Amino acid sequence: MHETLTCAPTKDPKQVRAPDGRVLQIPPAWGCLPPGDAGLTRRVKAAGPSWTVVEKVGRKTFSKGVWAPAENIEAAKTQLEGERATPAYAKRRAADLKRRETEQAEYVVDFEASVRTFLRFLPQFKELEARVAKAVAVHATPVGSGTVARTERIPIEQRAESAVIAWMRHQTTAYDSMKVARVKGARREVRRQLAEVSRAVLDLHRGRVNHPPGSCPLCAVKEP
Repeated sequence: MHETLTCAPTKDPKQVRAPDGRVLQIPPAWGCLPPGDAGLTRRVKAAGPSWTVVEKVGRKTFSKGVWAPAENIEAAKTQLEGERATPAYAKRRAADLKRRETEQAEYVVDFEASVRTFLRFLPQFKELEARVAKAVAVHATPVGSGTVARTERIPIEQRAESAVIAWMRHQTTAYDSMKVARVKGARREVRRQLAEVSRAVLDLHRGRVNHPPGSCPLCAVKEP
């Protein structure tokens, strides 16, 4: 009897590697369900044995689809297509979409406010603070962007701080044009150093020490 497993891909598209290291041959009667439809994937997995193929690249994982008996995949597709063709499903989908749009709009507002709380510029820099907060929120909050603003593993205050530093790394430093050595930890160290520079720039707008706007990389950003 076949098992339900989470496997890694191999060079052979008809083979996968099990968690215990075994190389498994895809059964002849199985088919591959591509990633992208969470509802269909759940039904296929619930219908019987399946091999979910996940590839790990660095710290990220990418789904390569689910292998399962072809008849289970087709049966799940037919059942789900029938349900999705009903007026009740369309109504529920519209309600879900409206709810997600409302939640996203509220989150953008909350996130932008958290960014401004982190920036806390002096009164003479409040206009700059507002523009930076808006720019960071626009960049970091879109659904599916994969930025730190979309994670729920840390409080929103930490997300806001990390998003500001990441935005400044690209907007106020030469990071994008830097040639970083292909050595483990080198890019992380460069980012750490640039983060310190960015924090020092932010402090210029929080303290009482005047600074020439023309020499400030943040003030010099045309449309932050």
